[in-house]
Amino acid sequence: MKLTTILFDLDGTLLPMDNDAFTKGYFKLLAAKLIPHGYEPKLLVDSIWAGTAAMVKNDGTRSNEEVFWKKFADIYGENALADKPLFDEFYEKEFQAAKEFCGFNPNAAIAVHNVKEMGMRVALATNPIFPTAATESRIRWAGLEPEDFELYTTYENIGFCKPNPDYYREIAKRLGVKPEQCLMVGNDVTEDMVAQSIGMQAFLLTDCLINKERKDISVYPRGSFLQLLDHIHDHNGLTAATGE
Repeated sequence: MKLTTILFDLDGTLLPMDNDAFTKGYFKLLAAKLIPHGYEPKLLVDSIWAGTAAMVKNDGTRSNEEVFWKKFADIYGENALADKPLFDEFYEKEFQAAKEFCGFNPNAAIAVHNVKEMGMRVALATNPIFPTAATESRIRWAGLEPEDFELYTTYENIGFCKPNPDYYREIAKRLGVKPEQCLMVGNDVTEDMVAQSIGMQAFLLTDCLINKERKDISVYPRGSFLQLLDHIHDHNGLTAATGE
């Protein structure tokens, strides 16, 4: 079946990064914002991780945002919900400094635009553990605009996370496409290649490869953005020179 829809991961795919370095820098910025409001750094970080774990387990009955803040309130008490505007302000302002913990690959935006020029639909399948403001900022750091994507997942607008196959089912459902018409492009073997389990094609971008389970990656089409475009051309019987 020909591909009609390309799903791109963001962190480590369109936006190069070392996940550990980014997370460390991001938490440092968040702690600096919240320490003056009575938050102790270690408990704050532990709480963010606990909220993230709750989102990963989410079954779609509530948004990831609701699940995160329920866990946060379980730890800090219901009064902590009054501080949500502080977090919103952080992602609008101080979070912007986290760009320095990311790289930049001009081929990422080129690949997205080339895919669209082929007549493909494009969505951003980034793990929806961040609010919209943070997601849109990271899209721009990658040299793209939110409007470049027909859909992008955030913690407000979906109730699943990677590596739950239902995350990918929900995206296909919202786009009104069959999974077999989709190609998931990502750098994380566990979180992104699982899209194959529901019938999607997958391409492993190896620039910032994550393979925590040390799986055999030779079973996946893989490589750079240029190799990705060649793969799409080959799959759909297009010619690389004209896209026809």
